[in-house]
Amino acid sequence: MDLVVAGAGGGLVAALRAAELGSTVLVIDSDEHFQRGNNTSMCTAMIPAAGTRWQQAAGVDDSPEHFLADIERKTGGTADRRVAGALALAGAPLVTWLADVQGLDLELVTDFRYPGHSADRCHTIPGRHGSRLLKHLVRRVEEHPRIELIAPMSLRAVDTTSGRVSGVEIATPDGHTESLKTNAVLLATNGFGADSALVRELIPEIADSHYHGGRFSRGDALRLGRELGADTAFLDAYQGHAALSSRSQTLVGWATVVHGGIIVNREGRRFAPESTGYSEFAAILAAQPGAAGWIVIDEHIEELCSRFDDFRTAAAGGSLIRAGSAEELAEAIGVPADALADELAAAQRAAGGAEPDRQGRVDRRYPLAAPYVAIAITPALFHTQGGLVVDEHARVLASGTPIPGLYASGGAAIGISGHGAGGYLAGNGLITALGLAYLAAEHVQAAA
Repeated sequence: MDLVVAGAGGGLVAALRAAELGSTVLVIDSDEHFQRGNNTSMCTAMIPAAGTRWQQAAGVDDSPEHFLADIERKTGGTADRRVAGALALAGAPLVTWLADVQGLDLELVTDFRYPGHSADRCHTIPGRHGSRLLKHLVRRVEEHPRIELIAPMSLRAVDTTSGRVSGVEIATPDGHTESLKTNAVLLATNGFGADSALVRELIPEIADSHYHGGRFSRGDALRLGRELGADTAFLDAYQGHAALSSRSQTLVGWATVVHGGIIVNREGRRFAPESTGYSEFAAILAAQPGAAGWIVIDEHIEELCSRFDDFRTAAAGGSLIRAGSAEELAEAIGVPADALADELAAAQRAAGGAEPDRQGRVDRRYPLAAPYVAIAITPALFHTQGGLVVDEHARVLASGTPIPGLYASGGAAIGISGHGAGGYLAGNGLITALGLAYLAAEHVQAAA
């Protein structure tokens, strides 16, 4: 076996790329229901890439250098520059390969832009949902003669007694183990968001919030890496989200806010600039009374957001509360009518340029107009963004030196979000999952 991939999310990209280059690949996943239970399946399928043909066709001026500058700006210069630079360069080749070789139907998102991105660079699929992306990758894997996919099956140990990766021990849920020889292993098992004790130790500010990620993201890569002496970093980094429906426990989506929605607390008051990224807004929301709030939009924004599968799911689950006026909406959601009416009127004036925004919001947006729609939201932890230190080839490092044959991607690796939640740019999770997997596969072939 040339490559063993642990984790059937973004790791499938490594399997497909490595097999295309001639490797034989085994993919294993601890979750037999991984197609609906891992973080790739739960995401909005936004892949940030700079300098692509989709951007050129849309007249978007962008480059890997601009993308890297946005990462450095958002993280305050704390992100690992080597990894961030490698992923900024890899984005365009990755999405081109996904479209041209893997047959993925990609499009450039131009109807709105997430906070922190200075150009339209998020590429996605119709429906804008990770489950569609993952289903496509799984089908391609199952069709490939040099790839075997087994689930449930977990990675128990990696053998490096010869000074490099030489084998693995894998196990079934009932404890049956098997040893296999291989020269390369990719740890693509995500982070440690499902380990509540580890989250409380390393990221206490979000520990009491809802966890909305894969249940098998238990820090397996951290454990395996540490057993081999691997370096770790950015363990306080995470992607939070402030737009999870309290009713349906599904993602409403930050497009509701970017298009012009406002967020109020249980007192009917705005409390922070909504142009802040959705990741760092989660902790801000968690500090509000009851750790809860409401996104308020109108029917125009509702129509714009209906391009997202997630939003339509939330709507179908009864998450949208409608009212013909601010006073009626306040009564429907149980907040003071005078406060909500005042906030809506002020937000409308600010959006129209009549006065400065009360919270210092700086983005351009649609002015809200009745009838209104409100969605109850709760803060959530989606996934952790720290892990094993890797280099530009996704090789895991120990005391700064690569462990030959060992790679990490996605939440198993350090990512490019710096520290805490504030450095997260939309798509950071997916570009590290897919991009590092792609780079790992190419290095496996080069090192063979």
